[in-house]
Amino acid sequence: MARRPTIKDIARRAGVSESAVSFALNDRPGVSQDTRARIRRVAEEVGWQPNSAARALSGERSGAVGLVLARPAQTLGVESFFLQLVSGIQEVLSADRVALLFQVVDGIDAECAVYRRWWAERRVDGVLVVDARTDDPRPELLARLGLPAVLIGAAGTGAGAESSSVWADDARAMAQVVDHLHGLGHRRITHIAGLPGLAHTARRIASLRAEAKARGLDPEHVRSVVTDYSDTEGAAATRRVLAEPEPPTALVYDNDVMAVAGVAVAAELGIAVPGRISVVAWDDSALCRVTHPRLTAFVRDTAGFGRLAAEELLAVLAGSPPRARESERPRLEPRESTAPPAAAY
Repeated sequence: MARRPTIKDIARRAGVSESAVSFALNDRPGVSQDTRARIRRVAEEVGWQPNSAARALSGERSGAVGLVLARPAQTLGVESFFLQLVSGIQEVLSADRVALLFQVVDGIDAECAVYRRWWAERRVDGVLVVDARTDDPRPELLARLGLPAVLIGAAGTGAGAESSSVWADDARAMAQVVDHLHGLGHRRITHIAGLPGLAHTARRIASLRAEAKARGLDPEHVRSVVTDYSDTEGAAATRRVLAEPEPPTALVYDNDVMAVAGVAVAAELGIAVPGRISVVAWDDSALCRVTHPRLTAFVRDTAGFGRLAAEELLAVLAGSPPRARESERPRLEPRESTAPPAAAY
């Protein structure tokens, strides 16, 4: 394995002292402009990069931010949302030459332990926190550690306004769904929701209840069923609700994977989409567009959501005060999977 180039290597090649190299690479006075330029040119030629751990110990930034996902591994492998989110985050960070330290853990306690370790080791300058919870210990922990953070999905700032947030208006999005389905004549709607305890899941469930009440719909026939976001649980929930004496005439899924799994279950049971059951997917993707029939879905710029979060974290690191920023509002795109309910069903 090739040895990493050191300051000593640069000094020898540039014909200067090691202290001169240190001055030049750390933007400190003590060397002439010509010498500084020569040293930096040599450093680039040999592929030298600063040691982030050493810089952190000296009080400088590490040049990295962190992202921890406390999600079941099987759900991450099939859901496109996080891939698009991370691609947007990386687009902004790479342009600013900031690294992304990424880790998957099995629960919220393990996630908090990672933050404590990163803070103690000065591994990251700040963190992006996903899956905001209704009862969330992370903002308070990060505020106590003094670790800058942006909460992705939290509607408002966290821990006494010490953390910024970026969020999407899930309540208004759910209102769009109910408007669309109610306008088609649906009165029995089941929401196949994601993980319970997540803030955006709670907002969607509460909005569905509020919209149903505003329209005088029977709460027994307009309800939410929680899952783990996987195709397995999405299919199982679909099978259960379609077997009820008064099954729903419309299903709203919290992601594309569950929606496609639900369509497969309906086909297996001989239930036509949209002839006997209408289907809506929360996040649009290639899956929604290649499934037959094509799925009515929310179109939104998930990569743009990631870019917004990364931009906000860089702004916080540069000294901006915490704030809450709303992302572009999702837009419901009706396709062939939604239609008026069959009168005899």
